[in-house]
Parts: sequence; C-alpha cells; structure tokens
Amino acid sequence: MNKKIKRIGVLTSGGDSPGMNAAIRAVVRTGLYEGLEVFGIMRGYQGILDNDMFPMESRSVANIIQRGGTILKTARCKEFYTEEGRKKAHENLVSRGIEGLVIIGGDGSFKGAQNFSNEFDLPCIGIPGTIDKDMAGSDYTIGFDTAVNTAVEAIDKIRDTADAHDRLFIIEVMGRDAGYIALHSGIATGAENILIPERKTDINELVDSLLEKEKRKKLVNLLVVAEGDGFGGAEQLSKLIKERAPGFDTRVCILGHIQRGGSPSCFDRILASRMGYAAVECLLNNTFNVMVGIVNDDVVFTPLNKAVKEKQDVSDEWLKIVKILAS
Repeated sequence: MNKKIKRIGVLTSGGDSPGMNAAIRAVVRTGLYEGLEVFGIMRGYQGILDNDMFPMESRSVANIIQRGGTILKTARCKEFYTEEGRKKAHENLVSRGIEGLVIIGGDGSFKGAQNFSNEFDLPCIGIPGTIDKDMAGSDYTIGFDTAVNTAVEAIDKIRDTADAHDRLFIIEVMGRDAGYIALHSGIATGAENILIPERKTDINELVDSLLEKEKRKKLVNLLVVAEGDGFGGAEQLSKLIKERAPGFDTRVCILGHIQRGGSPSCFDRILASRMGYAAVECLLNNTFNVMVGIVNDDVVFTPLNKAVKEKQDVSDEWLKIVKILAS
C-alpha cells in the first residue's frame, strides 16, 4: 500500500499503563500537524466493532500528558480474534474512511494488529504500552518506569515496618510472564532475593540463605517476587518457607494494581511522546506493520510479528548483582 494516508485511528488495548495518554496526545497532535484527520477509538478493538469512534482535535488531548490510565479506555476483545469479528471491524473502518491504525498496547494487541493487517492490507503501527517491559525491539516500554517507581516507593515503606519488627517480608509485584519489575525494584530496594519467571529458584537454597543470614543477626529480609514466578506467587512461597523455616516471622504483601495507576514519570512521558510522534511518521513514510521502539536512545522499528514472538533476555549478571549486594 503506497497511497498517501489521510485519516488514521488511534486506540489503546490490553492492560493500561501510565503514559498511554501522553502517547495518544503525541499521535493526535503529530497527525494534525501533518495534515491528517485523527479518530480516537474507544475501548480498543471493541470500539472498532461497536463503531465507537470520533474525530479528535488538538484540544481533545489538552491537559492529559500528566494523567494515568487512558482517556480512550481499554478492553480485551475476544470477538476481534475471530475472522468474523475482524471482517466487521474492517467494514466499520472503511465506512469511516480510516486508512491506518496506531495501536498502543502489548503483545496480545500486536498479534491482533498483525492478523488484521495481513487480512485487509490495513497499515498498523504498534506502540509498546505495557508495564512489564516484555517486548523485543525496545529497551523500555511505556509505563515500566512509573510502575517500578511505584513499587520502589511501596517496598521502601514496607522495609521500615520490617525493620521495626525484625520480619521477613515477601512482596509480590506484577509480572506474569516477565520479571523486570521485580528485578529492578528488588535491586533498587536492597532485596535479599528476587524471584522471576525467567529463572528457576531452588527453595532449599533460598531457605538456607535466609537461615545463614539469621545466624549473622541479619533479621530484616525482603524477598521480591514476580507474580508469575515458579512457585505461584508470594502466598505459595510463604507457605513453602514456613514449612522449612517456621521460626521466621513472615508477612506477605501483594502490591497488585497500584502499580498500573498514578501520574506517569518524566521518563515515561518523554518516551511516549517520542514513540507517538514516530508512529505517525511511520504511516506517512509508508513504513507499515512495525512496532516503534527505543534502543540505545535511538528510535528503531521492529516488525510486529518479530516483536510479539521474541522477548528480552534477562542477563545472568543481574542476578549476580542481587546475590553480591544482598550478602
């Protein structure tokens, strides 16, 4: 498809992440600057199926760069994953004259975009909006920095009460398939151990380490656990530790959806703004079906099918750092 695009749509899909509004703002204002018409699509792919789309102006995105969540709302749409659903969605876009889409979301959203684009030759550009930082092709994803800082602030407060009572706290952060929030927040808060889906943890080795620290009178211990770790989260890990070391005064704290909310950090606002601008430029330059990413502070483009198939690797050096600094 090489014709000049005149009208585009923007949507947010999947789990929300701080900075999505900044990305929407960048897409809308860059599009308008370039002479495009920009339509906002409500509730992700569900909004296409429901024909819930509206033209956006510069004022439509005023005063949103600092807001968490997404003004376009978000949802997961099972109907879009059927051929019938995608056909209906395409018909609705054609009726609106929308010739390209910018999708702000994660790997599930990009899989849908890839299928949709292949079937109907509709240009799609992905912007990685996910707190998990689990997309290949970008050093960071929108919302990760804010989520980590939220977790760090909470864990710092938990350490105060852990110190007051000489307790072992097991803190669960988000990360069903990726452990980056746990890894970064754990290192930043001096956690004794960090459990992530990418690495298998030996429970006996973990307990032995805690007992050894107890002998050295190190009674305040923090374990940061990604929800998708091999033990099934903080509650299950707590049960295993109590069975093997009942002497520990153990508490569990699950941070949950607090990590998704709040005003985006400066880093996430800038990241989202750069990616939103680049997404529109992609459509104008006939660079289609890619995800916009930032690698070594440069804007790069990764084919959608590659972005959803590959994941970032967790270096063994990260876990070595944890072990050394927590000793």
